[in-house]
Amino acid sequence: MVNSEVILSVYIITLVIGFPANLLALYAFSVKIHVKANPTDILLLNLTVSDLLFLLSLPLKVYEADLDMMWKLPEFLCSLTTFIFASTIYTSSLLLMAVSLVRYIALAFPITYHRLHKPVYAVVMSAVIWLISFAHCSITIITQHHPSLARETPDGQAYACYANFTEKQLDVVLPIRLEVFFVLCLVPLVICVYCYVQCILILYSRPRISRMQKQKAIGMALGTLAVFLICMLPYNISHVVGFIEGRSPEWRYYVLLLSTFNTCIDPIIFYFSSSSFHCNSKKSIFRKRTLTVSELQNQGTGSNPG
Repeated sequence: MVNSEVILSVYIITLVIGFPANLLALYAFSVKIHVKANPTDILLLNLTVSDLLFLLSLPLKVYEADLDMMWKLPEFLCSLTTFIFASTIYTSSLLLMAVSLVRYIALAFPITYHRLHKPVYAVVMSAVIWLISFAHCSITIITQHHPSLARETPDGQAYACYANFTEKQLDVVLPIRLEVFFVLCLVPLVICVYCYVQCILILYSRPRISRMQKQKAIGMALGTLAVFLICMLPYNISHVVGFIEGRSPEWRYYVLLLSTFNTCIDPIIFYFSSSSFHCNSKKSIFRKRTLTVSELQNQGTGSNPG
């Protein structure tokens, strides 16, 4: 039996901490992008929007938990809330992957980074990420409303939202969850691990970078990886377990709480991203390297880079 009081407590704590923190992050990134946009800030702004969208739907989940995990609101709100929950979780994982790629390219391939350092590329990348996430998570709506899968719910009767699936629904939901695990969790995780390990190795191979800068950058990289491993991986492992067992495990509710609390951790990552990996900061590792390459290009061409 699921302990709804634990779930309710985590939801409330997440709202109280996460909402103001992400509002502050939204304001900070909006100001920075207005002054001078760069790919990392645009991606982190999208990550903030994703977290806020998640938090805006959380009051409905609070109401659900307060009713002992029973849904008494209109059915379309159940579908909408589930869709927002799922899509924003995977949008966040894909955006964290994109940020790790940008940082790796900036350190390992500064000339390439300088050529691709245009806000439009980050905007397109963000749009593609949102579309991929929405397309995969549309299953939460299809399962409940497709004529061949939907089941009748008497008006006004409480029921478990997006749970207690029929055999037909499980035949669709479980394989798609398994595919989501590989495409939207495992692949981004592997890419993040590779990019940040390479970033750490590159940082330690450059003696001109101060020890403090290295420690801040490495701490931020390890923090991002920790978010993936602690907040996102357990929930996605439940997809694999559910596929093997042929049903949704009850402990999914608890590991989903880790993904929920991630919205409180993201603003901390944003802070360190701005202070240690920010591409336009005067003390940025990336800026030092990129400017050096730009100067070499100026010497060879006699013109300023675009």
